[in-house]
Amino acid sequence: MSPDSKRRPRSDARHNRERLIAAARELVAEVGSEVALDEVARRAGVGNATLYRHFPTRAELLAALYTDEVRALCDHGDRLLAAPSPIEALFAWLDAFVTHVATRRPLALAATDVPDGRRTPMFHEWHAAINATAAALVRRAQPALRQDVTPADVLALASGAALTTDAENARRLVALLRTGLAAD
Repeated sequence: MSPDSKRRPRSDARHNRERLIAAARELVAEVGSEVALDEVARRAGVGNATLYRHFPTRAELLAALYTDEVRALCDHGDRLLAAPSPIEALFAWLDAFVTHVATRRPLALAATDVPDGRRTPMFHEWHAAINATAAALVRRAQPALRQDVTPADVLALASGAALTTDAENARRLVALLRTGLAAD
């Protein structure tokens, strides 16, 4: 590896990358993951060559965008680890998690769409980060949970809610997980 390859990107290159991701985030919110790359470049105020230098394909741009989304979700969970109530922290994060899954799943799938249908390593990295965050929150809340509850259980139940309905109803279903279905 040459000494030059270890250098950080120039500040203007980092700034352009950030502008491209911000523009992509806005456009994906407006039109979905089929966003036109030329429009991303235009909205970011850069040329197409700059866009393609940073993100040669739509999938790479969407993967960078989704990586930021996963990082934000996990950072939120990390901050919640300091909350006074572990059970409140867990359910606050699950609320954010189901909203994330219900609204960002198409982005994740578009970012990892490969011809042979296999998941990319990045997809597995995202899942590992989310699983680690859930595990830390569940471990901390364990005294308030059934002893046999695992992080995988919590994620499966929350994911099931998020994948079968819209974000608002998924949040309601996660609240039902907390209180249970039986009346007092």
